[in-house]
Amino acid sequence: MTFDNLLGGPPPTLLADDPAAEPLANHGNPESVAMSHPASPLAWATLAEAALAEGRDLQGYAYARVGYHRGLDALRKSGWKGHGPVPWSHEPNRGFLRCLAALADASERIGDHEEAQRCRGFLADCDPEAPLHPPTS
Repeated sequence: MTFDNLLGGPPPTLLADDPAAEPLANHGNPESVAMSHPASPLAWATLAEAALAEGRDLQGYAYARVGYHRGLDALRKSGWKGHGPVPWSHEPNRGFLRCLAALADASERIGDHEEAQRCRGFLADCDPEAPLHPPTS
């Protein structure tokens, strides 16, 4: 998907490679990976998705919230000014986007429907192609 903006909006934000990606891909323990790479949205997304899949909704919410904020930090470091595309097609962006989807689902599960709606809207604003729900494997 291209993000052409005829009004001259900001270019897509592309995060740097996430250092947690390799250890997670090699089946590293997600808790250990998060402890080694606490700024990694991908590590927190992995923890949030696992907790939600196991019905640990409050833990999933907490993990997703941490990853969301660490992702915002990374976006800002990459020049993001609070709006503009964050494409799903760019692999390093997926940790943040997965946290945002997990935060939406976890918020819904704990009864914070307003936050769930806000997160889903934000996710769609970042990239309409991003999955709206985390995996539940």
